Amino acid sequence: MDNSTIYVRERGNLRRVSDIVLAQPKPVSSCRRTNPFVLRKEHFIFTYNAEGSLRYTTKSLFDITLLFVADNIHHVDSLVGFPDQIGDRLFAAAEENRVFLNADISSKALQLFSDAYGEMVLGSLCLRNRFPLLHERMNEIKTFHSLKSLDLFGCRLGDDHEIFQHLTSSSLASSLKQLSIGGNKLSDVGLQRLTAPIRMLRKGLDCLQLLDVSYNPISVRALRYITCFPKLENLDVSGTSLKLGTGLKTNIWDLLGLIYSEESLDSFDHSRCKTEGWAEQVVNQWETNNSQMPEQKKIDESRTSALRFFGRQKFVRDVLNAAPLVCESEEEAKRERLHFFRPAANSHIPQKETPSTTTNQQGKPSWHNIKKRQRQSERRDSSSQSPPTKRLPSSALTAEDLDLLNNY
Repeated sequence: MDNSTIYVRERGNLRRVSDIVLAQPKPVSSCRRTNPFVLRKEHFIFTYNAEGSLRYTTKSLFDITLLFVADNIHHVDSLVGFPDQIGDRLFAAAEENRVFLNADISSKALQLFSDAYGEMVLGSLCLRNRFPLLHERMNEIKTFHSLKSLDLFGCRLGDDHEIFQHLTSSSLASSLKQLSIGGNKLSDVGLQRLTAPIRMLRKGLDCLQLLDVSYNPISVRALRYITCFPKLENLDVSGTSLKLGTGLKTNIWDLLGLIYSEESLDSFDHSRCKTEGWAEQVVNQWETNNSQMPEQKKIDESRTSALRFFGRQKFVRDVLNAAPLVCESEEEAKRERLHFFRPAANSHIPQKETPSTTTNQQGKPSWHNIKKRQRQSERRDSSSQSPPTKRLPSSALTAEDLDLLNNY
């Protein structure tokens, strides 16, 4: 443990391990001289007996080894193949040692666990109105490539954010089913940029079923960019430039095969979104650690410390104190709910939707239009099961897409 040469016997052969600096044990105050052969204090469990006398028992070899591996988790090559029970206890030991708060090794450690255990590490992540956490821990968040639900509402993404590339990457293509990017000042240009890799490369977010783009300045023009999601079943466009009417219902039905819901859908209820997985407490530790940054201990007076205090900490303090994006009133929020859903394949369109979705200025029978659109829906459903190269013609490249492609 004193950084001397380390030898490992493996399959009967003795070899030397080089270029590995093991974590140093925590200093323990003692009146004795430092002896590397003296057992460490954390190897014992101290308890009191019925008489009140102090007694100790040694930890098992497994627990001692677990602590050793957790301290040196950044030297582990892979955990693939290890049982889930071992991975869970190792993750808990690394979390207890605050390994994931170390910016130098946290990304590698989380990537190690995510590659081996996937959804168990983190299956759902809620960052609603927690934009400081997103910007501070971007590298760590990118390691969660088995997310099924991701809530980025109110994270101030704008039209060009580095998280866009991660959302459309192949790592999330087969897992992410629910995505909320509302309240991010996302315009038609931003939505076009977000979906460009999907529409051009024909891959990414193939399993997305729920999309929330509410409270963004998007228009009807943005609807054609959403047609690249073949399995989309629920859409929230509340608080946007879209106004409820016959034209909007007709466009969304023709492009996406979705119909308007008179009542708010439970799937867009924020209470259903939670951070779930082994890393749940890690995310909470990140947020707690960031909120305590302005209270760091005093450092020496110097130009560097002054820049750090007046620059970095002031920025974090202003961001933390900024008010998150909320609706003006609950009544207005309820009045502007624009939720759309995909009807069941074996069910007919509700009759109450017929006047608004099947109105024909030329006086054709409404049932004729319903059957026609049902046939279009069946063709759309069958095309969603086909290879990505056979998607809707509306996803063809436009002149704007080509200009965007030339910018890459």
